[in-house]
Formats: sequence, C-alpha cells, structure tokens
Amino acid sequence: MKTIKLILAVAIAAITAACCGPKKEETKTLVLYYSLTGNTKMVAEEFANRLGADIEEIVCVDPYDTNFIACIERCKKEREAGTVIDIEPVKADLSKYDVIFIGYPVWFGTYAPPIATFLANNDLSGKTIVPFCTFGSGGLESSVKDLTTAQPNAKVLEGYGVRAVRLEAMPKEVEQFLIANGFIDGEYTAPAEFPEQHPVDEDEAAIFNAAVDGYPMLNAEAISVASRTITDGTEYLFTARDLPREMPEFAKGDKKPDLPPAGEMQVYVTFINGQAPVFTKVIR
Repeated sequence: MKTIKLILAVAIAAITAACCGPKKEETKTLVLYYSLTGNTKMVAEEFANRLGADIEEIVCVDPYDTNFIACIERCKKEREAGTVIDIEPVKADLSKYDVIFIGYPVWFGTYAPPIATFLANNDLSGKTIVPFCTFGSGGLESSVKDLTTAQPNAKVLEGYGVRAVRLEAMPKEVEQFLIANGFIDGEYTAPAEFPEQHPVDEDEAAIFNAAVDGYPMLNAEAISVASRTITDGTEYLFTARDLPREMPEFAKGDKKPDLPPAGEMQVYVTFINGQAPVFTKVIR
C-alpha cells in the first residue's frame, strides 16, 4: 500500500511540475505600415486580423499629397536632393516583438520614403521581417532586396505584394501566404515550377495583350512564355520587351511622370476560368 501511495505521489508531483513549469512564450507580432491612399492599410488590416496581431500606422510629419502626379513629383525632388522624410515616433515598443510585418506602397521601384526613414532609425536585428506592399505594376522583389540591405541582421522573408487594382483578390492571397509561411494553419498546395519558356503563339500573345491593355506604364510585346496550372485557371510567366511608348493625356496642367527604363521584363498573368486575364506583377 505504501508503495502505491508513493507512486501516486510521484505521479501527482510530476503532473503538477509540468502544469506549473515555465510556459513557452507565444510569438509577438506587429503589423506596421505606411499608406497614402488606403490600399496598403487594407492589406495591413487583413494581415492583423488573420494573425490577431497588433497594428500601427507610420505617419509622416508632412503628409504627401494624394494626387498621383503631385506625390510623384515631390518624391522625385526629394530623392534627387537626398531629403530624409520626418515621421512621427512609432508608439509600439519594438523590442517586445519577434515578428514585424512592414507594409508600404512601392514608389520608384522600392518602398515609400517614410519606410526608409523608419528602417534608418530602428535596428531590427534578430527579428523576422515580413514585407508586404501594394503597387501599380511591381516592385516587391526590388523593395525586399533594399529592405534586406537596410536591415542586414534581421531575417527578411520574400514577402507579399498585390496590384492596387487587384485588391478584391487580396484576402484569399493573404490567407494562402500566411499558411504557406507557417503563420496560420490551413491547407496549401504549392504551385508547380514553371517549365522552360517557348516562343509565344497567337493565342498566348492575345492573352498577354488583353492582360496589359489599358495600363499606361506598360506598352510591351510578349516574346516567350511558360505556363502552369493554378486553382481554377492558369498562370503565365511572359518575357516581354518594351515598345516605343507615349504617355497618355493627363489633366491640363498636370506634369507627366517619368517612365520606367525600357528593356526586357517578366510579366506574370493569371487567367481564371470565366474571367478576363490580368497581370499580377512585373519584374524588370
């Protein structure tokens, strides 16, 4: 009987120790973003809601004009002059967070200047940084490269980007991104690798032209293509080259913005069954 009591006492003690011992701390996540028109804010809120994370907006001391031309002209002058943009101090205690999602619109091929100021003023060494952005045609890859250079001692993930005109597709894409990177549970099937490209045929050229039609900054012709099956449709990876370009007419008095440099590019196009093809991003 004493032996049985001793065994029970040891078992209870072990259970008590397990229950009352140190608990593994949960990962603390912050979604930090700058948004001019509200597009990036929508993506930031989607990430924060999915993760149950804290969220904070980066605010400029001297806000940019929401007029596209005025904003780009100011940004261009500041870049040429090497002007550093002042931002309001971030309220969150960054030291408490293990993972920081950083969101921004892409301007001139990289993150908007307020993000540059934030990165210059804060050391995120040892943290995991998850970039996300909104853009007209592309810039995720180049901005992630710049962010990695700015924070060399942080772990920077590849990130998520979406064209501003495709925000209706964003919630599902954010969910899949978070599942694929292990932030939330769920089913995810990685797409197959693109096969080797081949010269475009007439039908593929028509898909490319339909996808880029109406976008003033992209006047190009497809040279070669590869495709892969995705959920409910097909994704194409085109190699394209610029054609001679003329800017569309802007409102009287508006100054025309600079065009991106001519050359070859990669253009990703999705063609969902029953919908018109749309390009998702451009990599120059």
